[in-house]
Amino acid sequence: MAAVAFMHFATPFSGSQSLGHHRFLRQVPLSLTLNHFSRIDVSSNSHRKLGFSKSRDFHSFVCFSGDGGSGDGYVGTGGGGNGGDQGDEDAEGRNKGEALMVLAEAGRSLDSIPKDLAAAVEAGKIPGAIIRRFFDLEKSPFLRWLLQFGGFKERLLADDLFLTKVAIECGVGIFTKTAAELERRRENFFKELDFVIADVIMAIIADFMLVWLPAPTVSLKPPLAIKAAGFDKFFYGWPDNAFQVALPGTSYSLFQRIGAILRNGSKLFVVGTSASLIGTGITNLLIAARKAFDETYAVEAEDVPILSTSLAYGVYMAVSSNLRYQVLAGVIEQRILEPLLHEQKVILGILCFAVRTGNTFLGSLMWVDYARWIGIQKIRE
Repeated sequence: MAAVAFMHFATPFSGSQSLGHHRFLRQVPLSLTLNHFSRIDVSSNSHRKLGFSKSRDFHSFVCFSGDGGSGDGYVGTGGGGNGGDQGDEDAEGRNKGEALMVLAEAGRSLDSIPKDLAAAVEAGKIPGAIIRRFFDLEKSPFLRWLLQFGGFKERLLADDLFLTKVAIECGVGIFTKTAAELERRRENFFKELDFVIADVIMAIIADFMLVWLPAPTVSLKPPLAIKAAGFDKFFYGWPDNAFQVALPGTSYSLFQRIGAILRNGSKLFVVGTSASLIGTGITNLLIAARKAFDETYAVEAEDVPILSTSLAYGVYMAVSSNLRYQVLAGVIEQRILEPLLHEQKVILGILCFAVRTGNTFLGSLMWVDYARWIGIQKIRE
């Protein structure tokens, strides 16, 4: 249920701040009223001002609260979104006002932020909380360097714990996958060590992409060109995660959300197949080297089938890994954990660590069962 708060122009203008799934008002200094707001210059050019003027006949400023908040300072629209053009225009106007207010508070201009981010502000595509997060991220020299790259920028603006999650996957992955292999193979662990090595190598290579591809993003794409190609038009505006929260003024249809699963699945098929080709290739080289020095090992071991294993792992990544990580990033983390713990980053990080560790371990168990089920790995007596 949405609540509406009316604030007359005599009261201070307030940006939005989300807590849980509600939007609250964050007070700014009393001197910053809307009458004053009309005179703020947020760019280095004197003619670029906020879209409010004292001569316009506004009587109240409307703030909405509703469901679907992200918990990270902005409120999203959770579903497919059929609010109509007027609703989108209203949301874009609010987004632009909030973003320009944050710039004014920080004493920054549109020219002082990256061009794609400035264009998104001008178009009303992002709320003020995203600009505020950008300023927070800029405080770290390393993150400021990463923000130069579009893919990292879009993911860090959507989730300031993105790099933490990458570290969790890549750092914990090797230990959890080895433990899962030991749990599933038990007394055959050392007999099947070649399989274990192949599984761990190709899994670690894929870990980064498993975080990267399904991660929610803040879209900073420029408007489509009139002569844009068919594929560009078709995929434009699709979410990177099927379940991610949509920013105010943005909506995703059910078709686009389902399409995001299929599109990421195709990418992960390529990643998984490539990673497996590398992993099994290296393993076969190790097996050949050991056979040359250990005649008994030559009897016990056999080459890992490269092509069939690689294709099987690509399918596994496209289906099992894709669905698990889409739900993990878009539902468990963004829609459940982050709204509850967005002000307690340490606890949030610990819970993300626990959930992702469990997911990695589960995935390793599922891969061993899947590989044995389709016959590319056999139990050795």
